[in-house]
Amino acid sequence: MSETKQALKEYRNYIGGEWVAASSGETYELANAGRTDEAIARVPVSTAEDVDRAVQAAHAAFREWKQVPAPERMEYIYGLMEVWKRRRDELAEVMVLEMGKAIIEARNEVDRAPGEMRFVAGEALRIDGQTLPSGRPKVFAYTEREPIGVVAAITPWNFPVLSPLRKVIPALVYGCTVVLKPASQSPLTSALIFEMLQEAGLPAGAANLVIGRGGEVGDALVTHPLVSGITFTGSTDVGLGIYEKTTRNNAKIQLEMGGKNAAVVAGCNDLKSAAAQIVPAAYAATGQRCTSISRVIVLEEHKEELEAALVEEAGKLKVGYGLDEETTMGPLVNRSQFERSMHYIDRAQQDGARLLTGGNRIEGDDLDRGYYLEPTILTDVKPGTPAALDEIFGPVLVVIPVESFGEALEVNNEVRYGLTSAIFTDDMDWARAYVKSSEAGMVHVNNGTISEPHMPFGGVKQSGRGAYGIGSTNKDFYTNLKVVYHQHGYDEDDLPPANRMVAEEDPA
Repeated sequence: MSETKQALKEYRNYIGGEWVAASSGETYELANAGRTDEAIARVPVSTAEDVDRAVQAAHAAFREWKQVPAPERMEYIYGLMEVWKRRRDELAEVMVLEMGKAIIEARNEVDRAPGEMRFVAGEALRIDGQTLPSGRPKVFAYTEREPIGVVAAITPWNFPVLSPLRKVIPALVYGCTVVLKPASQSPLTSALIFEMLQEAGLPAGAANLVIGRGGEVGDALVTHPLVSGITFTGSTDVGLGIYEKTTRNNAKIQLEMGGKNAAVVAGCNDLKSAAAQIVPAAYAATGQRCTSISRVIVLEEHKEELEAALVEEAGKLKVGYGLDEETTMGPLVNRSQFERSMHYIDRAQQDGARLLTGGNRIEGDDLDRGYYLEPTILTDVKPGTPAALDEIFGPVLVVIPVESFGEALEVNNEVRYGLTSAIFTDDMDWARAYVKSSEAGMVHVNNGTISEPHMPFGGVKQSGRGAYGIGSTNKDFYTNLKVVYHQHGYDEDDLPPANRMVAEEDPA
C-alpha cells in the first residue's frame, strides 16, 4: 500500500502564480469514483491561512489587472483555448476518474468549453454603458461599468470543467481577479485548468486556486473582507448558508442552486419523441445535474403510453465504468449520493408509488467497486410527497399523473425550486400558458432542459439569487455600475462657423 501512495501524483494550490503546498502540510487521497477502492491522487488539505494568501494575492493583482485593456484580456482567453486543444483527452479522463461521468459525456463537456470561452472572451468588448440626456444645460450624463474586485468562486463536483470556467473566465474578462475553490470531490480538473492558464501566460495573482474540504476553506473565502463578490454553484441549502454568512461584508452574490425540474406532458401526440428527450435530460451525469428532469407530470390519458416509452428509452442506457467506451451512464459520485437515491426510492414506494423499472444497485463485472444504480422510474407518485418535492440528485425519475392541465400547472409549481422546466405538447395555447405560469428561470417547449453558452442561466425561488450567469447578464454580477454627471463649459456657439454650418447641413 505504501508503494501505491508514493506513486500518486500530488496536486497543490496555485497562489500568486506559484504552485504551493497547503500551510497545514497535509494531504488527502482522492478516490476513483468508479472504483472507490483505488486512489487516484493526493490533494491538499488547505486552511484559512491559504485562503488569506490567495485573496491577498488576488487583491494585489487587481490593481494592475483591471487596467489591462479589454482586447489584451481577450487574448489570454484565446491563449487558453490554444492550450486546451492539446490537453482535451487528459481533461476528459481525469474528469471520469474523479467524479465518474461516462467518457462520452466527459468529452462532450470538455469540447463545449472552447465555444463558451469564445463567447465570454468577446464580452470584454461589450461592457457597455449608456449616454442619457441630462435635464440641465451643459451636463453630460452617462453610465459606465467597472470590475468589482476580488471574486470568490465555489464550484460543484458534477461539472468539474464547465463550472469553474463559467466563473473564472468571466471574472478575468470583466477585469476582476479570482480565487477558485473547487469541490473537494473533483479538484483535479480545476488544477489542470490552472496549469493551462499559467501556460497561456496569465499574470500572477489574477487567478488563484485553493483546494480543500468543505467548511473551513469555503467559510474563510466567502467571509474574507477583501472579497467583493461571491459566485456559487451547488445545493440550495449550502447556497443559502453562504448568503447568510456574507451579509456583514455586503459582497455581491451570485447563487446557482438546486432544482426539482418538471416535464409536463399534455396534449402531446408523439409520446415516444417526448420520452426520447426526457430520458437523456433525466439521466445525463447519472441524474446528478441541477437541471435534470426529475419529475414527469402527465395527463392520465397519456400515462400508460408515456410510461412504456420512458421504460423503453431508459432500457437503452448502458451503465458501467466511465472509461469504458460503451458506457452511457456512470456511477453515482459516492456512497452518500447512492444512499440518498435509495432512500427516496424506498420512501416513494412506502408512500404508494409503484416501481416501473430499476431501483437496484448493480454489482458484478467489477461494478461492485463503485456505486452503480439502475436507471429508475417510479410512477403514481403523489404530489406533496418527498419524491415529488425534494431534489434527489440521482438516476431517479418520478411520474406524477394528473387529471387536467390546470392541475399540472399547480403540481409543477408546488416545489420550493424554480430552476428550469419543460412542456411537451402540440397545443400552442397550453405551451404559452405554461411559459407564462411555470415558476422557473428557464422554460423549454418540446425539448429537454439544455442550456446554451450565450443564453443567461439561472433560477428563481430557492434555485437562484443575483444576476444570471453564462450569458450577457454576467456583467451585472462581475461589474458595478457607475453613473457620471459631467458638467462642462462647452457651448455650440463656441464652434467655429464652418463647423456650425456642417452640423446644420449634415442630416446625420
